[in-house]
Amino acid sequence: MSNRILAAGLGYHLLMRVRRSAHPLRQALLAQLAGSGLVGGMAYAWPGLVVALWHAVLLQAVLAALIGQQLGAPRWWIPLHLGFLPAVLLASQLKIAAGWYLAGFVLLLLVYWRIDRSQVPLYLSNAETAAAVADLLPASPCRVVDLGCGHGALLRHLARVRPDCQFVGVEHAPLPWLWAWLAARGQDNLQIRHGDFWQVSLASFDVVYAFLSPVPMARLYALLKAQLPPGSLLVSNSFVVPGVAADAQIKVADQRETQLHCYRMPPARQEIKA
Repeated sequence: MSNRILAAGLGYHLLMRVRRSAHPLRQALLAQLAGSGLVGGMAYAWPGLVVALWHAVLLQAVLAALIGQQLGAPRWWIPLHLGFLPAVLLASQLKIAAGWYLAGFVLLLLVYWRIDRSQVPLYLSNAETAAAVADLLPASPCRVVDLGCGHGALLRHLARVRPDCQFVGVEHAPLPWLWAWLAARGQDNLQIRHGDFWQVSLASFDVVYAFLSPVPMARLYALLKAQLPPGSLLVSNSFVVPGVAADAQIKVADQRETQLHCYRMPPARQEIKA
């Protein structure tokens, strides 16, 4: 018993050492392996505890999700941990050629790209949100950028209703970018760029729209304060800037009760001369 307690203590110490410091994919892999190891140890110590393969799989899924949270993984990793091993078991029982699994992986990669690094899932803005954002644009001509524009539906709507403005979308995932680029052809006031928006200069824009995740909001606000002129507008769909009070919050009349958090860039601080 003492050896088991010692092993458990060492395992917990190892988990805490990598908490919040490891790469998200390494965290996920460690959570899955730790969950499998715990189930194996429990089955060895108490042979009657796990009586069927599905019992073991479901128990491993729950443990992996719990361990992932202890490691500091975002909450949206919970369904991934819960569904991973059950999906593997189910797929192994289906008579599907291995090439289809590879094709599915490639398709998901092209759609979501490296969200393990960006920690920004693919969120799509609906038509009601596009109309609400159009109402927030200044009456005079302006330049608007959508950071992580997905398939570009919001920008296409804005470009149609405000032909006097210039719109730019930046998307790093190949398939959504291609969709947005093809669909934007023929709209002279809309440009779709492929790449990482962190590497794009935003100094020339009057309005920045972002539908990202809680993770990058503080970094984004700091970047915009450094680059945008005072009075420029950040419109964040659903996610607030931590520690900064929004200048306005717009409730969108849609089914998911979207909220737009609006932030005006503050004036630059003046240095006080002695």
